[in-house]
Amino acid sequence: MRSFSNLWYWIVLAVLWSSVSHWVIGVPFDSILRARRNTPETAGQDLEDLTRVNVNRILFISEMSGAWIGLFGSAFLTALGITAFVYQIEFAQAVFLLALPMAILGALSVRTARKIRMDNLAGEDLIRHLLRHRFATQFLGVISIFVTAMFGMYKNLYTGPFGGF
Repeated sequence: MRSFSNLWYWIVLAVLWSSVSHWVIGVPFDSILRARRNTPETAGQDLEDLTRVNVNRILFISEMSGAWIGLFGSAFLTALGITAFVYQIEFAQAVFLLALPMAILGALSVRTARKIRMDNLAGEDLIRHLLRHRFATQFLGVISIFVTAMFGMYKNLYTGPFGGF
């Protein structure tokens, strides 16, 4: 279970952050760009409809089972963190370094969805908020990849190729 020396872990990390930064609250980034350029007349309306559907979906899940998701999610992250860093299980460390930023991003997505609904955003304001959320996602991704890479390289150098000395 040498996670940090496994190429597949790094591929999963790259694909995870690539897809998460492409789908902004469930809206594909190319739809945001098309609406921003205003090339087709319906692109802005399509973006607003797609955003409305995804905001309603996110907020419905948050309102109906948000407390349970928070409860079980924090229990899972706590158990995973203890397993990872108290008991020094490398697989748990690798999963924790994937799961914690995703939990932060989930909370950020709920916050952005609430802001969009509360302010009834449309047009340029909606595009601006979606782009701001994408920037925050990418910033979180850069920090997450950096921390994961530093920790992973530390683990690889510390344990060596044969599992420790």
